[in-house]
Amino acid sequence: DGKIYDAYVIYPRNHTTEANFVEYFVYQIMPDILENKCGYKLCIYGRDIYPGEDAASAIEKRMQKSRRLIILLTHQLINSKENAYDQHIALYNALIQNDTKVILLEMEKIGTYGNLQESLRFIIKQQGTIKWKEEHTVHPQSPSSKFWKQVRYHMPLTRRSS
Repeated sequence: DGKIYDAYVIYPRNHTTEANFVEYFVYQIMPDILENKCGYKLCIYGRDIYPGEDAASAIEKRMQKSRRLIILLTHQLINSKENAYDQHIALYNALIQNDTKVILLEMEKIGTYGNLQESLRFIIKQQGTIKWKEEHTVHPQSPSSKFWKQVRYHMPLTRRSS
């Protein structure tokens, strides 16, 4: 299908204390579970998009080469205006072009979805979110936890070489 990645990961990229866990999750936990233990290939901004590359076109190209979009919902992502570009492109691809499935990971209790942009609310209404709960932080590396099973359910089938 011409796709290189199983999922492109969208997360808040501001360096604040709340972002510390999210960055740890994106750079350590997700690759450990989804890549090392489950055989997926993720595209993560800051790891797979290089300094000097035109960020906007690199993001767009990587998303087009991804089978899924994983969006980490946090208050910071919802309220941030500056890193919204990849989110807008992702939602455009998912809703308008209808060619990429979105997986929403609710990393903290969002409460009412009223503050979310309409396209995100539409996706949540269609398929819901997968909620990261505090108890997952005790054993976040267990691919057999309910959270990771739900994530894997929405991911494409892996093509493991045997």
